[in-house]
Amino acid sequence: MSAYPFLKDNIEALATYNPPFYSWLSSQEIDEEQLKGSLFKNRWNILDWKMENGKGIFETLMPNLVYKGWKVTEKADTSATFIVGCNVGYGLNHVLMSTPDTHKVIVSEPNPELLLACLGQTDYRPFMESGKLHFCTVDENSLMSIIKELDLQFVYGKIYLRLDLPSQQIGPEYARWAATIRNRMESFSVEMTTLRLKQDVMVGNELDNFSRTVNDGSITPLKGAGKGLGAVVLGAGPSLAEFGPELAKNPGQVIYTTSLQGLPAVQKTGIKPHFCIGIDYNASMGRVYGQLDKEWAKDIPLIYSTKLDHKVLSEYPGPTIPMWTMGGLGTFALNNHEEIFDAGSNVSVTLARFLDWCGFEHILLVGQDFAWKGRHSHAEGHQNANANYNKSILVDLKNAEGEDITSTVQYLSSKREMEDDIKKLNAGIFNLYGGGAEIIGAPNVDMHKVHMEGLLASVPGRMDYFMTAMNMARTPRKIPRFEPRSPRWTASLNRVTKRLEKLFRKHAKNQKEIHKALHEVYFFIRQDPLYLPYLYNEILDIAGLARARSSYEPKDFPHYKRIIKKTLKKIRHMDRCLCLDENRQAA
Repeated sequence: MSAYPFLKDNIEALATYNPPFYSWLSSQEIDEEQLKGSLFKNRWNILDWKMENGKGIFETLMPNLVYKGWKVTEKADTSATFIVGCNVGYGLNHVLMSTPDTHKVIVSEPNPELLLACLGQTDYRPFMESGKLHFCTVDENSLMSIIKELDLQFVYGKIYLRLDLPSQQIGPEYARWAATIRNRMESFSVEMTTLRLKQDVMVGNELDNFSRTVNDGSITPLKGAGKGLGAVVLGAGPSLAEFGPELAKNPGQVIYTTSLQGLPAVQKTGIKPHFCIGIDYNASMGRVYGQLDKEWAKDIPLIYSTKLDHKVLSEYPGPTIPMWTMGGLGTFALNNHEEIFDAGSNVSVTLARFLDWCGFEHILLVGQDFAWKGRHSHAEGHQNANANYNKSILVDLKNAEGEDITSTVQYLSSKREMEDDIKKLNAGIFNLYGGGAEIIGAPNVDMHKVHMEGLLASVPGRMDYFMTAMNMARTPRKIPRFEPRSPRWTASLNRVTKRLEKLFRKHAKNQKEIHKALHEVYFFIRQDPLYLPYLYNEILDIAGLARARSSYEPKDFPHYKRIIKKTLKKIRHMDRCLCLDENRQAA
């Protein structure tokens, strides 16, 4: 097509540098007539795209006026720009030409025809080849894959989200997709902040718990054990106080479960859950024992994330069963031996995922308010019942009755996560609604409907079957043996450190050699899947030197040495915790 001189070359480049996107583009039904008829020169004598109303998207908006505000003012070399809507390339080309080569540019275009129009006008092969330019399909799985690759940009730079104003004239899909990207980036930013600040704590807890997990068993026998069963997930929102006592009078034939921190509030309602789950890694979780009746809880099994603080775990009075969760030691090292569970960001999300994995037929959410009216955010007995929240994290919204309620950024993020899950879970999810935030995909029900729909009923005999599987889950497991790494790591890293010390003495002329050596260290400390999660911060710190920098000063060498010193200290600690002999495993 003469109007699309670069289309063929760019598509071939996509096949080489972005095969998933190429496959998606190849599968689209393209309106060739629209491609031929929509590209034209407008009254400004510039290339334009004709909309369905016959007008061009740039007839009233000149590109230089639209994109002059698309400036990257901070940390341009370590940042990224996400563009929603590429039109015929004006905005994209502006960003590509006004940012450094190390600046990442990601384009997402909801309309395949416009994407081809853009690809046809400019030769993007050099930008794709250098890794500067990427394309993203309008698909949330693909989106998250790309966002997760921007970890360095989140830590050492900024992510600029640009919604193309001219493209919004075409339809609402652009604004909707930009809102989705913004939400996903906000969630990932929270996740990144958590990992950056807490990864040492979380994986450190796993190391402290490692020898205990050998004897505590595995959740594996519970897979599929919930078939024919219903479950009630007891949150600790304010509505628990309303519905809990009513359920206690007529509990039906279902499995009741809650969080570890929710146990005291649940006890006050008169309900005794069949098990609870603990995923929070903070030592502050120990506050639950100030409210918990340990005698009452001593026969309630606790399924605990292996990231739970070891002191919190050791104080629990009842049976304990480990759950290996993603992002820690189990992700790579134990995935052939244990179920590695994606716990999510909130224990209610974890419970819904876990019950679905167990095969439960339906799940009733109780006290899952994700918001509150008045002053109290939790039911009485919960450790946060009288909490005072920083106003900066509060969000005002309306409930189903149009009443004003209050939530937090974290609650709404967890609510979105649960809503996303509901679309994928096999179990039917229902919400015993008590005036909080509505959960999209979980129909609101009242107590009358709970009984009419049979949400407190199960197949006879299945509750006993599930609890038998719970007992089997406490059978000790054999953990694979791991060999120590510290002798080889110490020798290798000491060698490269001596080499860098010499290079830094004449740093001005050794910039390339320093950069190369730091890259070697970066790849070295990422090599071992078992040790990688505990070295998360050190890997990011070295990446900051090797990938987010292009020049070095003498002050960078002491910083490098501090990173290596901490790395080797962690390696030695991991060896002590993980390299158990047969006698210690059996103890």
